Amino acid sequence: RLFKTVRKIAEYKTTVLIQGESGTGKELVARALHDCSPRSDKSFVPVNCGAIPDNLLESELFGHVKGAFTDAMRDKLGLFQQADGGTLFLDEIGELPANLQVKLLRALQEEEIRPLGAETDTKVVDVRVVAATVRNLQEDVDEGLFRADLFYRLNFVPLQLPSLRQRIEDVPLLAEHFVQR
Repeated sequence: RLFKTVRKIAEYKTTVLIQGESGTGKELVARALHDCSPRSDKSFVPVNCGAIPDNLLESELFGHVKGAFTDAMRDKLGLFQQADGGTLFLDEIGELPANLQVKLLRALQEEEIRPLGAETDTKVVDVRVVAATVRNLQEDVDEGLFRADLFYRLNFVPLQLPSLRQRIEDVPLLAEHFVQR
């Protein structure tokens, strides 16, 4: 059922929120969405929002211009620009700090970004965003930890991945895969 849904929605640019326990294959589903889409010939750019320090994440996502901060010796393309025409996979989106939630929402709504340190120079980007998390973002919204407007923008097409204990029939397939590797 999940893969039927993936094939059905792959052709559209809509945002997708993949939720599931660690190890359920969220990135594999995101890659399948990309590979089945008309964007498959463009970049698939994955980023783990929880693995990058908060003070670097804005620069990583949106880029920066020379002189934006002390170590900004040259302009740097952000991941949104690297994924232009393709798919940006935001893993662990629930770890995104509040100030970046606002900027991500704007990027999704306006389909443009402003590199860190740029006065007025915005860049138009054509990016499909697929986000994933192990957290229950609806609970985070209810507790004021995640912006409701961003949640609803990301949750346009929600996909809930079942845990491996709910997919016992997949265990032999996975074992065979790892034996072959």
